[in-house]
Amino acid sequence: MKGRWILLIIAANLAALLGLIFVYPQHMISPGPLSAAHADLATECSSCHVPFRGATPERCTTCHAAADIGLRTTSGAPIARSNARPPFHQALTSQNCLSCHTEHLTASTRASGRVTFSHELLNVATREQCSSCHTPPSNALHRNMGANCSTCHSQESWRPATFDHDRFFALDGPHDVPCSSCHVNNDFSRYTCFSCHEHRPDQIRALHWEEGIRNFENCASCHRSASSGEGREDDD
Repeated sequence: MKGRWILLIIAANLAALLGLIFVYPQHMISPGPLSAAHADLATECSSCHVPFRGATPERCTTCHAAADIGLRTTSGAPIARSNARPPFHQALTSQNCLSCHTEHLTASTRASGRVTFSHELLNVATREQCSSCHTPPSNALHRNMGANCSTCHSQESWRPATFDHDRFFALDGPHDVPCSSCHVNNDFSRYTCFSCHEHRPDQIRALHWEEGIRNFENCASCHRSASSGEGREDDD
């Protein structure tokens, strides 16, 4: 008889515990508070979670339609472009929100639990169009660089940026000089070859005209280094 009462007490406690889990899930099993945007779902666990499966991307898209993310709110109101991040979710290869987004992060786990964005999630065509998401810098260095960000930056690590000068002009021989010799006022979007005494404009013009070359304003288009044997037009 004593053992029967013990089993009944255990069963009653388990039933009470299960009841509390269903009535107050945010207090009983929630690992932490939700973000401010989802605060009104604190007691609506089923909005994101499927029983015995956890949170699923399908529950996310019930409120957040992939075609509207970044363009409209969940209520359908247009998002002002000046105050919002550029829309890119439409270009994802997979609409799995949980690849980047998570919830219930506390102060102690926020840093370690944060998932960083990977450009590999974007389709290939969008990956090559940096300016569709990133605003190009307007400083002197970038102003005339064009849209080929991959010349200096990589999608794995935006900083530090590297520049392979040999792809455009090899800094060998007499051209192994400080940057300011060619890039006046540290404006790396422009260069001049007339900083050296042997590169006087009148002499350069006369020499090129003798060879029948009329377009010689962009020196690096033909001359890629200090090699004396180079210099033909459209040399790659």
